[in-house]
Amino acid sequence: MVLVGLYFVLLVCLSVYGVHRTVLLYFYMVGRCRLRPQTSSKSVPACSHVPWITVQIPIFNERFVVERVIDAVAKLRYPDGRLEVQVLDDSTDETSRIARASVRQWRARGVSISYYHRKSREGFKAGALAEGLLNANGELVAIFDADFLPACDFLERTIGAFNDPRVGMVQARWEHSNREHSLLTRLQALMLDAHFVLEHGGRYRSGCFFNFNGTAGVWRRVAIESVGGWHNDTLTEDLDLSYRAQLAGWRFVFLAEVVAPAELPIDMTAFKSQQHRWAKGSIQTCVKLLPAIMRARLPLRVKVEAFFHLTANFNYLLLLPLCVLIVPALFVRSQLTDPDVLLFLDIPLFCAAMLSVTNFYVASQRALSQCWWRRIRDIPALFAVSLGLAINNVVAVLEALSSRTGEFRRTPKYGVISESLRAWRRRTNGQCIGWQVWAELAFGAYFTGAVFFASSIEFYMAIPILVLFQFGFLYVGMASLTQQSVELAARTEPLATEEAKSRV
Repeated sequence: MVLVGLYFVLLVCLSVYGVHRTVLLYFYMVGRCRLRPQTSSKSVPACSHVPWITVQIPIFNERFVVERVIDAVAKLRYPDGRLEVQVLDDSTDETSRIARASVRQWRARGVSISYYHRKSREGFKAGALAEGLLNANGELVAIFDADFLPACDFLERTIGAFNDPRVGMVQARWEHSNREHSLLTRLQALMLDAHFVLEHGGRYRSGCFFNFNGTAGVWRRVAIESVGGWHNDTLTEDLDLSYRAQLAGWRFVFLAEVVAPAELPIDMTAFKSQQHRWAKGSIQTCVKLLPAIMRARLPLRVKVEAFFHLTANFNYLLLLPLCVLIVPALFVRSQLTDPDVLLFLDIPLFCAAMLSVTNFYVASQRALSQCWWRRIRDIPALFAVSLGLAINNVVAVLEALSSRTGEFRRTPKYGVISESLRAWRRRTNGQCIGWQVWAELAFGAYFTGAVFFASSIEFYMAIPILVLFQFGFLYVGMASLTQQSVELAARTEPLATEEAKSRV
């Protein structure tokens, strides 16, 4: 019974975070309205002075997408003489040659664009942005990652928010150029849509802190400098700077109607790497800043929301032991004279955790698309894959708690929108996959056994939940393992071809 008690304690804690999604939805629906800047796409808002803007494009080994992001940024509309572009390149491959050529072409057309290449990757993205800021003329600084394609009116639609001198940052919403590429990209799109529409939207409308997402946003330069600039002691330098700036009194604006398309990771290894970095960086930021947030003279609502925001990835430390305890809890239940007595605890807790989160994703899609009902069909798969990421993200959280900053690992992007599967596989970077794959497959097998066990004791109500765990771990593990095999084949195929030529 001790194991069953621990099982229910873990389930209660996870349910609290599930219910928190309902609170965010409430904030979004009826929260106090915040600053509503003008976002007209027709012109820069009339004011006594049009601010200088520096657009920064930080890149590292992005040979497949670097040219198109430079092209998109070079086409941004803004009054002549008040816009400059910085290409901040830390690359060690042919990206540098492509970027230099593109910069030369646009400079010849009269665009104020500069290319900077660092000899070392010190500070990773944060270091590149900080160094670029030293050479920037802009009062405002817009940032776009290499896979983003801002519309030509992006600056015109965001600049109006800075008429309020208290505004330090404006964040636009991400869109997804390759949403329909695969099940994996559809699931990522669902996750990010909910994050932007309801998490950002709810926090913004209720006056709580929310964060810059590292790209597709505009900063007031003095807001960055007044809090000590970019720090590289976490892997989420954007989250870190966001909380430091808001603690200092700067206000943030979220513009859901302004979008910037970007590419989602198309392979499981890249997706897991991205989730690992985000999970690790958020916990690093939590350890660094949450004590200061709790001590600050802020409304209780702001402190509580910041706590849930920054501690969210601790859920994985609860989820993994819950996975282990599900089968023992089933066994104990089968030994009770009245096994259905525990349903009075199970059902409310699972409903609190799952139905609230389901409603969260449904609401985000209803806010975005007339065909929302088609998209929400993927929600069960989204639950499953989120569960399957447990091992990957537990490792990230433990690494963050060990006080190791770690390396900023870029998420590979291939410029894939409608290419064939074989074409993008040839572009893979051959990332290694370690023990995590086998652990994920082992958990998949564990839950396969759990499904059969639940069926044998005729506890059919548990089977749908167990299948979610089973599918999640097997899908994540098999997708990672399959990708490893494909990458090995792609790398060995050119070698085999060369050997055949040499024999001829």
